[in-house]
Amino acid sequence: MAEAPLRWWEGVLVAGHGVASGRATGSPYPAGTIALQTPHFAAAGVDLSPYQPATLNLAFPGGRWRLRDPHHRVNQLRWTDRHPPETFSFWRCQLRPAEAVDAVAALIYYPHPETKRAHHQPDGLLELLAPPLGPLPPGTHLALGVDPRRCRLIQPARLRARLLEFLKFRVLAAQDAFFEGSDPPALRAWLAQHWPEAGDLSDGELAATLEQARLLYTEAPRRGPAPRDP
Repeated sequence: MAEAPLRWWEGVLVAGHGVASGRATGSPYPAGTIALQTPHFAAAGVDLSPYQPATLNLAFPGGRWRLRDPHHRVNQLRWTDRHPPETFSFWRCQLRPAEAVDAVAALIYYPHPETKRAHHQPDGLLELLAPPLGPLPPGTHLALGVDPRRCRLIQPARLRARLLEFLKFRVLAAQDAFFEGSDPPALRAWLAQHWPEAGDLSDGELAATLEQARLLYTEAPRRGPAPRDP
């Protein structure tokens, strides 16, 4: 896949667990997991030598990342005898201070959660490997440039609001008939034809948005206490 123009997103640096760098007190990996993993990745064809042996934890509040087609994937890497092998994926990216122009080459570092036993990350946080960048305290804003075909930031609250607006006139016109057979799988199939972007929402988010549309746009009596006789 040829590289596409980068899509830039601004995130905020947050403190990590300290295990990747070895700074965590009581960590079973005092050298840091990245330093321990680096020779194993090199043997698998992934060179981490340009990067600091630590991760930068970049948060995108309210967001959720969809990652696909990694530039590198290493399956079932046995880098320690303390737990079973893990699978890792990497995406090339660019990183710079939010107000700067010049960027450095970096990597998204993604231990697959289904093979990782501890320290799972929230959906809106990425671990990055980067060259030395000097002191970067938590709260620093950094801009991340990614190939949008491989790495997409989804903002579920905004997407749900747009979906609600998309459904508005369809529900107003059809009323309760619109919701016949509209369980999340059926709705997902319908949206794939009419508004594919909504496919980034989970089944739970789709169901909640559908119920919100029912409450807002149908003329069915609202549930509540029965009126009293005068």
